[in-house]
Amino acid sequence: MPTISNTDAQPSASNDEQTEVCPYCKGLGYVREDVPVGHPNFGQVFPCRCQLADIEQQRLEDLRALGNLKHLHHMLFKSFVPEGYGLPPDKAENLRHAYEEARRYADDPVGWLILFGGYGCGKTHLAAAIANRAIGRGQPVLFVVVPDLLDHLRATYSPASPVRYDERFEEVRNAPLLIMDDLGTQSSTTWATEKLFQILNYRYNAQLPTVITSNNDLEDIDLRIRSRMVDPGLAHVLTILAPDFRLSGVAQDRSDLSSLSIMQDMTFDSFTLREEELPAEERANLKRAFELCRNYARHPEDWLVLTGEYGCGKTHLAAAIANHWTASGETALFVVVPDLLDHLRATFSPHSTVRFDKRFEEVRKAPLLVLDDLGTESASPWAQEKLYQLFNHRYNARLPTVITMAQPIDDVDPRLRTRMLDIGRCTVFAILAPSYRGSPQRRAGRKGQSRGGRSK
Repeated sequence: MPTISNTDAQPSASNDEQTEVCPYCKGLGYVREDVPVGHPNFGQVFPCRCQLADIEQQRLEDLRALGNLKHLHHMLFKSFVPEGYGLPPDKAENLRHAYEEARRYADDPVGWLILFGGYGCGKTHLAAAIANRAIGRGQPVLFVVVPDLLDHLRATYSPASPVRYDERFEEVRNAPLLIMDDLGTQSSTTWATEKLFQILNYRYNAQLPTVITSNNDLEDIDLRIRSRMVDPGLAHVLTILAPDFRLSGVAQDRSDLSSLSIMQDMTFDSFTLREEELPAEERANLKRAFELCRNYARHPEDWLVLTGEYGCGKTHLAAAIANHWTASGETALFVVVPDLLDHLRATFSPHSTVRFDKRFEEVRKAPLLVLDDLGTESASPWAQEKLYQLFNHRYNARLPTVITMAQPIDDVDPRLRTRMLDIGRCTVFAILAPSYRGSPQRRAGRKGQSRGGRSK
């Protein structure tokens, strides 16, 4: 322990003002080592042992401020809902498993815990709960959102920065427990990727406790980082399947993207097979379409494409599939393709309250996606590229997808067409019935044809 020199002592206070004074620093808060001239520590001052607790507390406060954890103080294990709200049994069990694993890790933070899942599924709450429990027992922890972390590092290059870059970087790299929220939402510049790799590679080699949350697919993460995240000797990877908690209490399709809320009346029970209106061939075709869609609604797998002229019933059947699915407690997103592209474009506005990546991921990873009226969108290169990215991901991931379109498949972008025509993953059904939105006279005419035979 450094010793204080006598020259640093202050006159003692009067008896009336006298309080307990540290015998080492005499109330100064610092000491100088008693070393000869020429020693590296000669003339240097060091915090006294009486100040160490305050210094550590200030360091913890600085870490809280850096990670913005003060605003997450309410995210505790006791405030988490392990079964979610109205989840089907498999998703409720999956969420409870993630909750139990996070609690175990919080009690003994060893190795890495990786939490994947969609927006609002609860992974940030669990990560913050781990951090708050560590702080509660006096363990230093750094909780930081990845884009914010990179902003903090960039800010140290400013001449006005109160902390140097190397100090901030070491603070993150050597944090006793580091929690990195939203990996993958950062701007993927070469510099950002390099900094994240340096941090995680160091912590991987040193086997420092680390928690990472991400909305991305594992395959979308930089390969060097990904290889460390999936090392079974160090990391435990969990994928949370629950939908957005923030939508609990309302139908899970109530994204502002979805049109399903205004199509609640479009069910299989309300669908008419038009038996008194259509000729035999069209009646049989429409009945096959109805049965196909009803069976798909019970067990949505891969893709279903419905083609036919406007008003033939394909949108009603597609909405009936989504309504059936949401009635069983699952999540479905129903969106008209031109509207989808408008929503994506709107995220580029400075006034947008949602980021493009969040909006796009909401569609790309929807458990059941219904794309209505494909082919009516503006065929700009940007629109074609976004639709291709969407189709390609859902095709490779084999995510249930229903598509309706009035135009022939041959007129679709070839990159989309090749996926829609893969009979191993996609069923295409052409509805032959004409529009039932015609005049009463037309319907009467069609009825006469069905009785007297089709006119040539």
